[in-house]
Amino acid sequence: MTLEEIRARFPITRNYNFLDHAAVAPLSGPAADALAGYAHELAEAAYLRGTYFRAADHARQSAARLINAEPSEVTFVKNTSEGISYVANGIHWVTGDNVVSTTMEFPSNVYPWMNLAQRGVTLKRVSDEDGRVPFDRIAANLDNRTRVVAISAVQWSNGFRTDLTRLGELCKDKGVLLCVDAIQALGVHPLDVRAMNIDLLAADGHKWLCGPEGAGIFYCKRELLGHISPSEMGYMGMKHGFDDPDVRIDLRDDARRFDNGVYNLAGICALGASLDLLLEVGIEEIQVRVKKLTDMLVEGLRAKRWTVHSPRTPSEWSGIVAFSCEEHDMKALRQHLRDEFKIVVATRMGRLRASPHFYNSPEEIQQLVAALPAR
Repeated sequence: MTLEEIRARFPITRNYNFLDHAAVAPLSGPAADALAGYAHELAEAAYLRGTYFRAADHARQSAARLINAEPSEVTFVKNTSEGISYVANGIHWVTGDNVVSTTMEFPSNVYPWMNLAQRGVTLKRVSDEDGRVPFDRIAANLDNRTRVVAISAVQWSNGFRTDLTRLGELCKDKGVLLCVDAIQALGVHPLDVRAMNIDLLAADGHKWLCGPEGAGIFYCKRELLGHISPSEMGYMGMKHGFDDPDVRIDLRDDARRFDNGVYNLAGICALGASLDLLLEVGIEEIQVRVKKLTDMLVEGLRAKRWTVHSPRTPSEWSGIVAFSCEEHDMKALRQHLRDEFKIVVATRMGRLRASPHFYNSPEEIQQLVAALPAR
């Protein structure tokens, strides 16, 4: 698709220069249409046509395709925290076990592990160095009681991207599970759970996937399905139907064993529509487009002598660019950009944070750079 054709699928381009996909992204046009279609069908025919039950099955297949998993290894969650909590609460821990993570994680990837202290499990948080988490520091913290490495594919504050292939090889060699918070990577960077030896993955759809809040995906490697106990029980996780008179716990053999009650079908159908758009364009192509846009932004920022805090090496860059200037108030400037230019960016950790997506144009990047005051 041409850039014009892609932008036509994102109605927000008519109103804003939106560069904040690392926060809450706008719905894609196909996602908005799917939401509306769900509402109309439910109002006109309730569940009788069954369209959206089939659409949910298709969304599962699309999500599996996105990460190179089997559909049987994927189910839906309402947010990233829920998926991570499935893992934290489902492993059979022994007092003295530990989890290795980093000091850069978003709270969603901290609290579920921190909460395990009451079960005698230690959370070891590896400190960053100039906005990067050195691989050797993670490796040095693994010991014979480490059960899980819990890490984000891309860090939310400055966009540092983890080398998941290298980390996955280390975890596999050490017999440690790799659990990935993928919310800041899915939709921009190719993630291959097989090639990267990712055991578990969770991500909501409201950022780079351009879906609604409250609808995400959870991946559990097939070989682990019987080793992580569902922390919630409900009829949807069982092999037998809800009207079977023989009520018993008989969990499904696939990732749907983690389901409890009814799905957020509206959200899942919208998410599926966005996934199909991303897959149609191609994640590799999306990555190329985002790289060009962020390179342009970084070049413009440095020309105006702003400080760029995001790593930009080939293995570390992401769609997130954090930047600052000591002479200006970042929160006031963010509001000024929105009020005067309809440019939407965020403030995080006392810095401005821009996160353009594949439908953004070079002109929108140029507008942001031009609107920023020089030092």
